[in-house]
Amino acid sequence: MVYLKSKEEIEKIKRASEVVIEVLDKLQVEAKPGVSTWDLDMIAEDITLKKGAIPAFKGYRGFPASVCFAINEEVVHGIPSKNKILKEGDIVSLDFGVCLNGFYGDSAKTVPVGKISQLADGLLRVARDSLYEGIKMARPSGRLFDISQAIQSSVEKEGFSVVRAFVGHGIGRKLHEEPQVPNFVPENGHWGRGIRLKPGMVIAIEPMVNVGGPEVKVLGDGWTAVTVDGTLSAHFEHTVAILEDGPMILTELRG
Repeated sequence: MVYLKSKEEIEKIKRASEVVIEVLDKLQVEAKPGVSTWDLDMIAEDITLKKGAIPAFKGYRGFPASVCFAINEEVVHGIPSKNKILKEGDIVSLDFGVCLNGFYGDSAKTVPVGKISQLADGLLRVARDSLYEGIKMARPSGRLFDISQAIQSSVEKEGFSVVRAFVGHGIGRKLHEEPQVPNFVPENGHWGRGIRLKPGMVIAIEPMVNVGGPEVKVLGDGWTAVTVDGTLSAHFEHTVAILEDGPMILTELRG
């Protein structure tokens, strides 16, 4: 069941999302050559706790840390480690969420570590742009797969692929709620299909985009997903409220 949020509930999700924004902005600044993902995780947890929030991922289904990191060919759910040291030319995905006063915010972005290759830079651009193409379709009276179609077509026209193994989700009082938000049109769906989008829905839209094929595999730690073909992957995500007049991005600073 999809739970529609009141204006007051959306405001509470926005407040949680503001903590997420602050943490991700700080992690982007600190993601430099020589820094470990463990160091970054400690920074994220410290800021979160000082804000009176709780890291949403820590302990969720047994995940042992506050931030999901993914470096280069890693797609998502990488566990931070003192032995994972960022180096010049890496790209690193920072996926983070918090719970504040009973409501969740969730966001992700992939950032460069120093100077990166032209291919990596193009991947980041395409993945980021696909997220915003999807958000444009998060409008009342639209359909869920309109979002999916916009993301998929935006990515594939650039010659990249969309990961199928992981999808976006509803968010609010729980980190993961209905509906699931695929970044591709399912085989039995097409443009104009899927559930009707309504004011009060809050969803986390999160395309994961690979340079090569869409296939992924999970490593022996039971968490870290990587591209099967070893190519680079990027991940961007926003928590988005659907209002009467269109989408409002809750995990983005507004002037």
